[in-house]
This record gives sequence, structure tokens and C-alpha cells, in this order.
Amino acid sequence: MSWFLFDRNLKLLEPYEGKPSRTVLRGESSRKGADLLGKAIASANMAEYLRYMYKTVRKYFGEAIVVTQEVDDIISSPVVKESIINNSDCKILLDQRKYMNKFDQIQALLGLTEKEKSQILSINMSNAPSRRYKEVWIGLGGVQSAVYATEVSVSEYLTYTTEESEKMEVMQLAGKLDGDIELAIKQLAESKQQ
Repeated sequence: MSWFLFDRNLKLLEPYEGKPSRTVLRGESSRKGADLLGKAIASANMAEYLRYMYKTVRKYFGEAIVVTQEVDDIISSPVVKESIINNSDCKILLDQRKYMNKFDQIQALLGLTEKEKSQILSINMSNAPSRRYKEVWIGLGGVQSAVYATEVSVSEYLTYTTEESEKMEVMQLAGKLDGDIELAIKQLAESKQQ
């Protein structure tokens, strides 16, 4: 789980996690900082802090953002669950197929309509095989929601991939280029585009 504070112009004010992206290209786990936060949220002090943060940050024209790979991170603490969900006008969900059996709980927890539930469960179900993209659902205050495709360039994909074989391919080429990861990514991207 990761927490961030943004102002209304989406300028990052303060990150609340160790930068996991620093370790991605070295072949290390990219969830080390996030796992620690998942444990911290279980404490009563952290839960109270998050409640305070969510109630206060909006008064100063800011946005508190929670990013998690596990819904249980949020719903395991009643204080956090109520603070985060009750104060979240914008909800962004990725593929939820692994939660299909317990999605009714998630639907009730997030206050989703049947239309929103069907939109979310349709994510990545019929992607075009000729393109490399993922879909994301964005709901805005219960008023508007849709599924959007997100596609990045090959070089962006290679920069942030978590696939071990792809990371190692980047690092091996970087080793041949005197450690220049940026040049390695550029060359790999050009070769994959042909």
C-alpha cells in the first residue's frame, strides 16, 4: 500500500513510501516499502493518523491518495476503511478478476452500482491482441464512470516492467553499454518496434 498527498493541480506534496521503483531494474522485489506500510496500517496509531489526514487534507485543497494491490489492506482496519472510503470521491480500479468470488463485498464496501460493477468486471476481458495495453476503471463521485485503455510506449514499458526476464534483458544490455540503462532501454525499444 502506498500513500501520497497531492495539491489540486496534482503536484506531489509528499510521498508516504520508500521508493519501490528504485529496486525494479536491479531484479529486487518492488514491494518492500509497500509491505511495511501494510503492516503499519494495522496499528491503531496509524489508523488514527490516516483518519486525521483524510479529514484535514481536503480542508487545505489537497488530495490524499491510497494505492494498494490488496483490498484487504484497506478493509482490514475499520477506522481506515471508513476514513478512506467515505472521503474518496475518485476511485480507480484495475483488473479485479481475482476477486470475482468476493466482489459483492467490494461492491457494497465501495458503494458501487450494478452498472459500475459490470464495468469493473469487464476490465481486460476483450483486449485487442495486436496491442499491448491494460484497462482501468475510473469512477468519479458516483456520478460518472468508465473503463479506459492505458497504453505506454515500448521504452516506457521496458522502464517500469516487473517481468523478471525483461528486467534482466535490460540489465544485460546495460552491462554491455557500460551501465547505461537509458541507452539500453532505447536500443531494446527500437529493436522490439521493428
